[in-house]
Amino acid sequence: MTPSRLVAIGLIFICSTCAWFMLGASVVSRTGESDSRLAQEVAQLWGGRHVQAAPSACVERQRETQEWQDENDARGVPHKKLITRTVTECIAVPLVSSRVDVDLKLEHRRKGLLWYDTYTVGFQGRYRVKNEDPAARPLVVRFAFPSAEAPYDGFRFTLDGVAATLTDDPQATSGPRLVSARVVVPPGGEAQAEVAYRSRGLGDWTYALVSSGVAQVRGFELGMTTDFAAIDFPAGTLSPTTKTRAGRGWKLDWTFDSLVTGQRIGMDLPDKQNPGPLAARITFFAPVSLLFFFTVMVMLGVLRGQSLHPMHYFFLSAAFFAFHLLLAYLVDHLDINGSFAIAAAASLFLVVSYLRAVAGMGEKVWAAAAAQLVYLFSFSYAFFFEGFTGLTLTVGAVLTLFVLMQLTARVDWDTALRGREPLRTGTASVPTR
Repeated sequence: MTPSRLVAIGLIFICSTCAWFMLGASVVSRTGESDSRLAQEVAQLWGGRHVQAAPSACVERQRETQEWQDENDARGVPHKKLITRTVTECIAVPLVSSRVDVDLKLEHRRKGLLWYDTYTVGFQGRYRVKNEDPAARPLVVRFAFPSAEAPYDGFRFTLDGVAATLTDDPQATSGPRLVSARVVVPPGGEAQAEVAYRSRGLGDWTYALVSSGVAQVRGFELGMTTDFAAIDFPAGTLSPTTKTRAGRGWKLDWTFDSLVTGQRIGMDLPDKQNPGPLAARITFFAPVSLLFFFTVMVMLGVLRGQSLHPMHYFFLSAAFFAFHLLLAYLVDHLDINGSFAIAAAASLFLVVSYLRAVAGMGEKVWAAAAAQLVYLFSFSYAFFFEGFTGLTLTVGAVLTLFVLMQLTARVDWDTALRGREPLRTGTASVPTR
């Protein structure tokens, strides 16, 4: 193995690296374009992100106001007249107690190169509101839908048995999103609001205890059941007070007697391995795998006196590139594991069949195949296990270094790097003496 050949192999490695970066960038671009378009389609077909707010309540009170009004007398002379009007105000009152039950069931849906965290949610809430005025007052309770894009099956909202009516939300952009009910409550009396529905959503599920800012929440209980074990809570949300395993999932409870907070309660549903970003990460890491493979092949050539020509390394790098090229486009149509297996089998066949045809390889074919299995396939498959990728690659690199150091400890590098006749088809290379 001469220095000039090492330089040629280095140039092949650099060109292959550029090709992998271009392929990885194309996968990232396709994933980003599909995400911006398909996420909206999934939300429209399935349902959008749910942010369920606690209902708001208010007590109606009437008061008289006086204001000056411009008018003309019988002779047309303008003057001001004091007008007395009766105005109805709705004064906000807090919820006395809240009892909420949430049932989340995960149902991933795939669109293009991405999996989306879709779910069905069963919601039931019972809320009590008190009229603290010394006189009977009309009590109004309003309930906001968590998403304008989601369907609501079996929806029911009553206030002391009075069915709610749909009203317009002045801040909504997609039509009515509020339901309200009104009953007259005696002095010191309470009214109970009940709401229930089944719906579908996308992404996180969140419950807002207060509409905005920081407020006091009294007598609050929220119980949540899931059918998945990988639970997590979005940033800025409250952790459950208790949690117990329930079948495949969890039973979570948030219980507060009196809480002053501006935080929410939420559930971050577990992500599924996305084929697009995964294929991109594997592709960007490909030069590291090729570098290990080339190092092993060069060392094998030095140890056995049979160095491959740089053109052989060019075709070997092309066989490695074929793995990532197939993987990048198979994931559009097949499962990520099936795509990986097909691409790996094709690349391994290319390498083994090519090296068997190269003169003088013989027993080195299987050593090269083993190196490809370790550095290309094993290193790439480590990306399927988040959190263990770096450890797997580090262990592989350290073990490779140990083996190469042991095998080459007695090599006379001055002799090994002297010029030799290039390997020709049908003959084995012979060291120059």
